[in-house]
Amino acid sequence: MDHVSIVVADLEAAIAFFTELGMELEGRAPVEGRWAERVNGFDDLRVDIAMMRTPDDHGKVELTKFHSPAAISAEPDPAPSNTLGIRSIMFEVDGIEDTVARLRPHGAELIGEIARYEDICLLCYVRGPQGIIVALAEQLR
Repeated sequence: MDHVSIVVADLEAAIAFFTELGMELEGRAPVEGRWAERVNGFDDLRVDIAMMRTPDDHGKVELTKFHSPAAISAEPDPAPSNTLGIRSIMFEVDGIEDTVARLRPHGAELIGEIARYEDICLLCYVRGPQGIIVALAEQLR
């Protein structure tokens, strides 16, 4: 897998959120032109993207802000965790409680609570930019 793409309304806020999660901004660029329109199936496509990479350089998240056509919201908004389609992206973190606390000023909200799975890990779901669900896991072993 190369990367996961997330459509956002506020690119700067999404960059700040994923930076706080420990990802690094690899680059950003405007994307437009006939090739992009053909790939996306839209005329007059104009977007800005920011590519974020994990500190271990094994994963990337592409944040995409649509200017034309305008992005649309899923219903209901925010979508619950049982909505069809991709609902979450999981990150392994050191210090899950600290990570949640650092993400709160960036709009993150715990969906449930931090829970222990046997003696293996602590897990939780937080709602991040544009209502996406970010799963966090802290290994205990």
